[in-house]
Amino acid sequence: MPRTSEPIPLSKADARRIWLHAQRLDTSAPFGEGASAVAAAVDHLGYVQIDTINVIERCHHHILFTRIPSYRRADLRQAQSADKSVFEYWTHALSYVPAKDFSYFLPAMKAHKREGHKWFSSVKPADTRKVMRLVRAGALTIRDIEDDVLTEKEHLWQSRKPSKRALQLAFYGGVVTISERNGMLKTYELMTRHFGWDRLPKPASATEITIYLLDRALRAQGLVSLDSICHLDAPSKKPVRRLIDARVRRNELVPVALEGAGKQEHWARPEALEGAGEGDAGLVHILSPFDPLIIQRKRTELFFGYGHRFEAYVPKAKRVFGYFALPVLVGDDIVAALDLKTDRQNGKLLMQKWTWVGTGKKPAARKDLKRRIEDELHRFERFQLTE
Repeated sequence: MPRTSEPIPLSKADARRIWLHAQRLDTSAPFGEGASAVAAAVDHLGYVQIDTINVIERCHHHILFTRIPSYRRADLRQAQSADKSVFEYWTHALSYVPAKDFSYFLPAMKAHKREGHKWFSSVKPADTRKVMRLVRAGALTIRDIEDDVLTEKEHLWQSRKPSKRALQLAFYGGVVTISERNGMLKTYELMTRHFGWDRLPKPASATEITIYLLDRALRAQGLVSLDSICHLDAPSKKPVRRLIDARVRRNELVPVALEGAGKQEHWARPEALEGAGEGDAGLVHILSPFDPLIIQRKRTELFFGYGHRFEAYVPKAKRVFGYFALPVLVGDDIVAALDLKTDRQNGKLLMQKWTWVGTGKKPAARKDLKRRIEDELHRFERFQLTE
């Protein structure tokens, strides 16, 4: 491919193939199996979002199952608590991130420790001293603290327990980490004791963090824009753009004119454009609404022509796809949105609503698509109902 600073035209079909390959959704079992596969998947993707909604399996398990067909929940526990290859911290949301990337998150931790956190401004020094005294004695969960006097919430997501707020503030400040999860019950441990460190590693510099953000996006997205690199992180856009321009000048990145993107600029490594081959068209993935392929709604709509709606907080009468709709990827096309619910008591996966989208709207394609999706639904149901 010739090296040029002029944007290279790229069709949406090719853009989808590049992104699906980068997300490892174009091949079966790309990361292997077991806890090592969990570590490899989190490392490649850069983060796996955590969410508390459990209408079906929580999204961190769902995202990993999508890319690790043999995934078991115990694999993530092993990676987090025993191997310590992943840890929890904030990206654009609370996420699992690779432990080897810890230094890139340290500057934010130090800032929160020094300046506090806007979500936990009401935490009192006495509450902080109390929880730190307890956690220094050994790892604990919020259930181990029995003498809290409940207070009013300051916002929807906040706990009414002052001790939990203090633990969360210590978490964002990098003093404690979440060493284990049982369901959504978190065990807090001193960061240094969990990792066996005498002291925290050296924080990454601002320049190193900018490089990390760009390289993470290029690895997991293949084709990037400023918005996709800096999702919900507007302050990083200026330094990232300067780095992109420098790499374009060195022919390490090429600008891309993506079909339908208008003035929005995109870039890719030259080898990513050269390697945009066909993936496995037989693969079917039932995706989490928090999957990296879906979470950036405008990007998903640009690439796939599918505008996902997360409607859990939308009045029932105004829902289009349903309370907790899951996009269905068949080959390189999103063809349906399924509103599913796991009935754990009766051991069933319930179909609330099936909506055809994209090529799924074509009657001639539906019979084959429905058969393939139903086959995957059986596998998905087994995952939902096994421990």
